Amino acid sequence: MDGKVAAKPDQAAIASPRRSPSQQRSRERVERMLAAASALIAEQGSDAMRMGEVAERAGVSIGSLYQFFPDKQAIVWALAERYTAESQACISAALEDVGDVEGFKSAFSELVDIYYQLFLAEPVIRDVWSGTQADKALRALELADSRANAEFLVAVLKRLRPDTDPVELETTAFLVWQMGEAAVRLAISVDREEGDRLVAAYKRMGLRELVGE
Repeated sequence: MDGKVAAKPDQAAIASPRRSPSQQRSRERVERMLAAASALIAEQGSDAMRMGEVAERAGVSIGSLYQFFPDKQAIVWALAERYTAESQACISAALEDVGDVEGFKSAFSELVDIYYQLFLAEPVIRDVWSGTQADKALRALELADSRANAEFLVAVLKRLRPDTDPVELETTAFLVWQMGEAAVRLAISVDREEGDRLVAAYKRMGLRELVGE
């Protein structure tokens, strides 16, 4: 093995299937559209959501809606991008000042708990990310997000484990983060007591792989 890190897809290079608003009034209109879509998804799921319903609830014409979102997939994509950006900001902030193993363990456990609670509390997030399994473009966005989140972990691990092969750290962090997303999805599909146990078991397993404890 030559130690080179394989090329990774750039999240920013994954094209969003919608037009981006350039003016303040347009941005405000798009915000109303996304808020309306979120409310409808929370009520009935994205499969049942209709573009006409989104336009009506947002107080815009159907033509205006299609100007920014050509179909439901584009709306779901926009929501996924938003949740991705918010989660990355949260992870970056939580790990930024970690300087020792105990701090890393605490931050990692807290992040997993936050992720779990979000999925429990937010039906829109559950709906959006369940769609990634069947949508190739959304799956690519999720993978890019996982790589970016894993890189936040790697940045800390390089300080805590400076003698470890960086390729090994990247591989382990990426796998652990992907396993975490799968663990949370499993946890919210069972009863709460079992879900809590699954999340706790994942945190123990993940930390053993990341910091050997």
